[in-house]
Amino acid sequence: MKIDFAGIAIPNQGTIVVVVLEERVLGPTAQLLDGKTGGALSRAIATGRFKGKKGQQLAVVAPAGVTLDRILLCGLGKASDVDVPKCESLGGGIIATLNKVGERAAAIVIDPIEGCPLSVARMAAAAAYGANLGGYRFDKYHTKQKEDDKPTLAEISVMCTDPQGARAAYSPLEKIAEGVFFTRDLVSEPGNVKYPETIAADIRTLSAIGIDVEIMGEARMRELGMGSLLGVGQGSERESQLGIMRWNGAPEGFDQQPVCFVGKGVTFDTGGISIKPAAGMEEMKYDMAGAGCVIGLMKALAGRKAKVNAIGLVGLVENMPDGNAQRPGDVVISMSGQTIEVINTDAEGRLVLADVLWYAHTKFKPKFMVDLATLTGAIVVSLGTYQAGLFCNNDELANRLIAAGKAVDEPVWRMPLGDKYDKDINSDIADMKNVGKGREAGSVTAAQFLQRFVNDVPWAHLDIAGMAWMKSGDNALVPKGASGYGVRLLERLVQDFYEAK
Repeated sequence: MKIDFAGIAIPNQGTIVVVVLEERVLGPTAQLLDGKTGGALSRAIATGRFKGKKGQQLAVVAPAGVTLDRILLCGLGKASDVDVPKCESLGGGIIATLNKVGERAAAIVIDPIEGCPLSVARMAAAAAYGANLGGYRFDKYHTKQKEDDKPTLAEISVMCTDPQGARAAYSPLEKIAEGVFFTRDLVSEPGNVKYPETIAADIRTLSAIGIDVEIMGEARMRELGMGSLLGVGQGSERESQLGIMRWNGAPEGFDQQPVCFVGKGVTFDTGGISIKPAAGMEEMKYDMAGAGCVIGLMKALAGRKAKVNAIGLVGLVENMPDGNAQRPGDVVISMSGQTIEVINTDAEGRLVLADVLWYAHTKFKPKFMVDLATLTGAIVVSLGTYQAGLFCNNDELANRLIAAGKAVDEPVWRMPLGDKYDKDINSDIADMKNVGKGREAGSVTAAQFLQRFVNDVPWAHLDIAGMAWMKSGDNALVPKGASGYGVRLLERLVQDFYEAK
């Protein structure tokens, strides 16, 4: 879908989208159209439930006086309450509506609004960004798609009084969207297409935008003593990989200590010998969503030339139950030297992250580490599919993640850590075991396990099990399927708190 910016002009065809404020207050362009059509818009909104509240829409077949196909009225709520997320949702909601009616071209008019805290350029850029995010589709495997299911919208012109400023504001947002889409594509692909070696190949393509890429195979990881990670993948014919991405964008004179992001990349999770039930196992293709997020984040940071040094690491494994697979009761030696009794081979993500986290902080000495993982079903029971679980050993980092999440509407909720939970993973025959006490506090004991591999480095763990895949299309920016959750959250964390200004 092509998105461009232009000055305000009434097009001769297609759909025009205009905004209405709460209490049915027409924006300037809507007033102009109302006059051209003999008050048709005022009459249309006076007889129904449309009041201009945030998210409300009213489509009007273009009346006499204009040559358009239709006029779409979109509510923005109170002028004083207009913010970036509302403008993004406006753009995303427009895409969904226009695709449903089969529109091919549309003009979205963003008028200056008296009392609005945002500039018209920022509003226009946010609406375009939302439209871009909401327009994503993963349909490469559809060979016979129903006509009604095909997205039709091919071109959007976002019109405002400052198109040059809007275009400048949108440019970095477009690069962030590209990172989100890269993540969504990776997470959407089936396990027979995306496995450790093919995702490693995808990571290598990032060298074209200035990211230094290193891929470790099993031989090198074995030399480093990564027995925890390697044990997870030993039942698979696919070789495990460790992907390392480095973006060095910090200018001279700025803090050169890198920020670090780590992702769980279990490209398919059968559960291993502790095999999962058959029902729903196909969803385990997205057990690599944490790694997908880190890869997309690095693409976004490099794409917009972020002024920061950032490192992304992803542990890529496939968890399969063949004759060489890890058994319940096995003891593995992690890179840290700590020993782990494997009670449940389906609690494998923490085993992967243990070695990657240890390697990350001992090798790169980062300012902080944030890991992302579809780690536990327990976090979905706790928080549903509305926010990720945040576990953190540093209040400043936790507060900054919470703020970044609110800013981009990718919320996190801080969960507890503590000595009592930590004791639950002590093992009788090793330093620790990979699960706690049955069903109790499963997401917390998983985080406690990870904390044993970070030492005193500021660290946060995001359990995104409920956020990586959306089973409904309720969010205007996130179509049904892979969400790309975490890319925008962490990009905003970097932008607001760790980047040279």
